[in-house]
Amino acid sequence: MKKPLLIILVFVALLVLREGLYVVNEAEQAIVTQFGKPVGDVIKPGLHFKLPFVQNVNRFEQRILKWDGDPNQIPTKDKKFIWVDTTARWRIVDPLLFYKTVATERGAQSRLDDIIDSVVRDAVSGRLLVELVRGSDYKAQEGNIERFEVEGVEIAKEDLVGRDEILSGLLEKARASTPEYGIELIDVQIKRINYVEQVRTRVYERMINERKKVAAQYRSEGEGEKAEILGQMEKELKEISSEAYRLVLEVRGAADAEAGAIYADAYNRDKDFYAFLRTLESYRKAIQANGRLVISTDSDYYRYLKEAR
Repeated sequence: MKKPLLIILVFVALLVLREGLYVVNEAEQAIVTQFGKPVGDVIKPGLHFKLPFVQNVNRFEQRILKWDGDPNQIPTKDKKFIWVDTTARWRIVDPLLFYKTVATERGAQSRLDDIIDSVVRDAVSGRLLVELVRGSDYKAQEGNIERFEVEGVEIAKEDLVGRDEILSGLLEKARASTPEYGIELIDVQIKRINYVEQVRTRVYERMINERKKVAAQYRSEGEGEKAEILGQMEKELKEISSEAYRLVLEVRGAADAEAGAIYADAYNRDKDFYAFLRTLESYRKAIQANGRLVISTDSDYYRYLKEAR
């Protein structure tokens, strides 16, 4: 009887230890509930004991958690409809309060949906689109005059803020509503801002027209540069051609003068021989094949033929 009883006691002890001992790791924090109600304080990481079969351990993340909202279509203050996609980082700082109010991370995500979406909608609808997309250190280019109007009322540039200031105010408002759920909201950021499809099409068309206008301006400037370059080239070409023609005339004149001097010198040395050569050249040019030359016998042109006989 003693051995079976000992086995039973050992089994019961092991079962009690198995159900009673639990470990909370470094990334967790936990609370113990008894019949659904929290018992004691928050359990820190380490080895702990609870009443078997009566108490349950509820574990919660101690690390930073991520929240991603659904993109929302929101009109800005200047009546431009945009899609806004928001993300946030949060963590559980009071597990007891967290358990009593939202119970689970899914419940917390649902509650953050309501809080952050509401704050983001108010922030976006109360600001101009230009404030949502540019940084606080934005400076307009020189000569670029910026004017902003809402329903005919001009807004001074001094009253405009940047995206960082809007996000800071948005975080402050959203953070004020989370402590009652045992949640600390660490950061809220806008992941993406984009026009709705209808507005986006018009924006793309305007961008294309602006680019075409710039391209036409560049082409016009290029044609002007081209005409100037071609004009300069034609001018230089004419100057080069004129100078070359002048040199040709000078060389040709000098050559003709030199040739004339040589002919004159040759003529003066032996006038009869020069006349004879010139006459023979004229014979060669004047009398062609199948040609006839009709001259009188007393002509000087016939004199050398007559003497040759």
